[in-house]
Amino acid sequence: MITLGGIIGASLFVGSGNVIRAVGPAAILSYLIGGLLVFLAMRMLGEMAAARPAIGSFMEYARVGLGNWAAYLVGWLYWYFWVGVLAYEAVLGGETMHAWFTFLPAWAWSLILILIFIGTNAVSVRTFGEVEFWLASIKVIAIVVFLVAGTLFALGLWPDSTISVSNLWAHGGFAPNGYTVAFTGVALVIFSYFGTEIAVMAAAESENPAKGIRQASTTIIWRILLFFVGAILVITMVIPWDELPKPTDVTNAPFTLVFSMLGLPGAAVIMQLIIFTAVISVLNSGLYSASRMFAALADQGFAPKIISKRSKNGVPIFALLASTIGAVVATIVNFAAPESGVFDFIMNSAGLVALFVYAFIALTQMRIRQKMTKEEVANLKLKVWLHPWLNIVLFAAIAFILIVMLTTESGRTQVWTSLIATAVLVLFWPLVRKNLAKRKPQKTEGILADERSGEHISEH
Repeated sequence: MITLGGIIGASLFVGSGNVIRAVGPAAILSYLIGGLLVFLAMRMLGEMAAARPAIGSFMEYARVGLGNWAAYLVGWLYWYFWVGVLAYEAVLGGETMHAWFTFLPAWAWSLILILIFIGTNAVSVRTFGEVEFWLASIKVIAIVVFLVAGTLFALGLWPDSTISVSNLWAHGGFAPNGYTVAFTGVALVIFSYFGTEIAVMAAAESENPAKGIRQASTTIIWRILLFFVGAILVITMVIPWDELPKPTDVTNAPFTLVFSMLGLPGAAVIMQLIIFTAVISVLNSGLYSASRMFAALADQGFAPKIISKRSKNGVPIFALLASTIGAVVATIVNFAAPESGVFDFIMNSAGLVALFVYAFIALTQMRIRQKMTKEEVANLKLKVWLHPWLNIVLFAAIAFILIVMLTTESGRTQVWTSLIATAVLVLFWPLVRKNLAKRKPQKTEGILADERSGEHISEH
């Protein structure tokens, strides 16, 4: 539920309409292929995490498999990504609250929402989990109702409905713009899935991390595929793809239109509430992800030592507050100087982080597997199949998506701004490396520690 809360948001409820309009019913393939690529990355991360549970997960494995430079780069980029997400969700949530309750400006509502979820995260990881569970539950229930009712409508089993499955091929074919466009559509949807790795990070703080990580790595992706691919299938069956309006707000979003066709009164208001729930859910899980990664960076010497301090309940309170400061600054800049371009730069420059993270996961898993003995490989409780061929497939897919992004103006903007942000991190690496040289060398052996429950969780 934590993972679902972290990824199911406006990108599915509203943004899916843009993908369908660009690709046609073949958008089903775009979401399916994108989901399968994420599944490969999750399986690779799961193999490493089940054997060596760690808070900070893939950053720690990058350090063990590739070296400090890789951990520094992927850790900071991941944290930077979530700071941008926090700012975006805070702005969206603030504007929604202002539309409902106009007595406070949008920026004030944004700050109030940030303060509320600082509180849910600061109390304990259990409190964060409980809040995220219930917020995610609302979204899951909405999608389940959508899938069941929408399928009945498409099959003509809903009151006043007729069979409309033929919408999948009756308007120019299943891939009216060609199957090539369906593959390029993967570049649009891959970022919708980013956030699944939260499951592994959260499982590392559970009572039985190895078991939790195995479950998260193997089961969550199927639920995600069901929700994402299933939702796109229902939309394209119920509404002809070429009749979908450009989703500018909740009222003409695909989910709202389908609910309206089902005869659900107040569909727009209901969807607005659901999307607001999605926004604050991502805000909650984003604070968790950013703070854990920032604390893990400090643990390894890649960030100021004070950031690694934990409360009595194990919450990295300084990392939480520092991550929030970044989001608050970005939020204030958006409202105070919307024409400055600073907010847009932050949003765009985090665009490649998903691809960077998946590439590092694939490369790290490959390197760690190479360092293992045959006996260690045989003792793995969770394995990547066809190693290393699936790693190569993931690398090729990432390269393809990058090339596709370079063919569009918005994609090129994300690529170049992301490279600028990465270059800034590279410039600071010599200073960080000097600081690391003063620290005691860390042990990297024992890549495959056995899986006795909880023994490999650090004391914090």
